[in-house]
Amino acid sequence: MTPLGLAMHGRLIGAAALLAAWIGAAALVATVVAPAAFAVLPTRALAGALVGRVLPVIFVGGMLAGLGAAALGWQAAPTMPRARLVLPLLAALACAAAQFGVGPRIQRLRAEMGPSIEALPTDDPRRAQFGRLHGVSVAFMGVGMLAAGAALVLTAVAATREP
Repeated sequence: MTPLGLAMHGRLIGAAALLAAWIGAAALVATVVAPAAFAVLPTRALAGALVGRVLPVIFVGGMLAGLGAAALGWQAAPTMPRARLVLPLLAALACAAAQFGVGPRIQRLRAEMGPSIEALPTDDPRRAQFGRLHGVSVAFMGVGMLAAGAALVLTAVAATREP
């Protein structure tokens, strides 16, 4: 492998590592941390507070991983297939939308509702609004994870090829 080929390969491996690390962290939170918090903490309010403190780290990490993977991929091969650039940027955008679009709305709504959502009447419109916002946040995280996963596969395939 030429020195240029070695540098390109290293950048692709770096991009793949960023994507894989973020996907792993996001999957851990979604499949282990959040369900465990709601299963073992004495109130749903405490569990929600815990998960609410963890998610910003995941979303900011997704933004950084997506932007970093796109930049490394671009440096490795400026003429790369468009999907290897667009997918990590889509992951970063989905995380940004969740963190800066949905997250503040959820925080404002939680502050307005008080410490326990369950204490509100079931027909309170704020409960429904919270459920919708939660669903949108989950959807953005899912889109980010799917986009990052597809980008990871494309990047790993490109890294296995000799430049």
